[in-house]
Amino acid sequence: MLTSFLTVSQQVVILFLLIGVGFVCGKTKFLADTAVTGMTDFVLYIVTPCVMIQSLQREFDASLAGAFLQAVLFAVVTTFIGYFLARATLHDQQPERESVYRFAAIFSNCGFMALPLEGALLGPDGMFFGAAFLAVFNIMNWTLGLYMMSRNRQLLSLRKLITNPGIIGVTIGVILFFTSSTLPSLINASVDYLAALNTPIPMVVIGYHLSHAKLSVVFRDFRAWLTIAERLVILPLIGLGLGIATGMNAMALIACMVALCAPVAAICTMFSVIYGQDSELSVALVSLSTLLSILTMPVIIVLTQTIVSLP
Repeated sequence: MLTSFLTVSQQVVILFLLIGVGFVCGKTKFLADTAVTGMTDFVLYIVTPCVMIQSLQREFDASLAGAFLQAVLFAVVTTFIGYFLARATLHDQQPERESVYRFAAIFSNCGFMALPLEGALLGPDGMFFGAAFLAVFNIMNWTLGLYMMSRNRQLLSLRKLITNPGIIGVTIGVILFFTSSTLPSLINASVDYLAALNTPIPMVVIGYHLSHAKLSVVFRDFRAWLTIAERLVILPLIGLGLGIATGMNAMALIACMVALCAPVAAICTMFSVIYGQDSELSVALVSLSTLLSILTMPVIIVLTQTIVSLP
């Protein structure tokens, strides 16, 4: 168990060293806001779809397909558990703060933080199941999450959902998997190069935002600490119990737990800015949960590995 903890901690520390680069770039103003915005868009619209295609592009296997479906169902169920838990426990007289608390408790940084960790710890299988979780995240984020932040049903659009780059990447990847097909070698090599950027660029972006965060906003805020506790500990433990109780595939469960115990989703801040919610609070929640995850993620992941008896 100690060996596993040290291995996981080492990978988490590597990610935080990359975050440190972004932090220094932010503090020294080496990077401008416009540059970071461009980097974020590049990851969301180009790199992430390539990661999804790369992760799902493998020979079809019935047992693997079954485990993939388990991961999808796990992601759906835990999202709704998180939603009802947040509605029951996180209240504020200011709607623009209440929306941020609840969104932050439900949605994890399963793309920027979890995918690189899944690849480092679990290899191709981890990325495969991580892609399943991320696919559900994209759908739920742009439906349930969008409504929570905007409170406007008219913004929900099937056209926007199916043209989301993450969904397109998943669709292509699923087709390749179920047909045991591969992309042409030249295109495949390009996809691999772009997918490889999924670790360094997002970590630098997270570090940049950390350098501008005002953490004092949440230090004396009980709701903020409860939000972070639900995101980093309570919801992951509920998910772990659910996965064990349902006899979920071990590798799929570990990969999904990496995604589920990740800090607050970075898109929380973007939605807060766009839809007039408390953006300062969202930045503080993303930043503080990211810092605390260096302690909580290794514990949750190793606990999961130990229970399901995987090295």
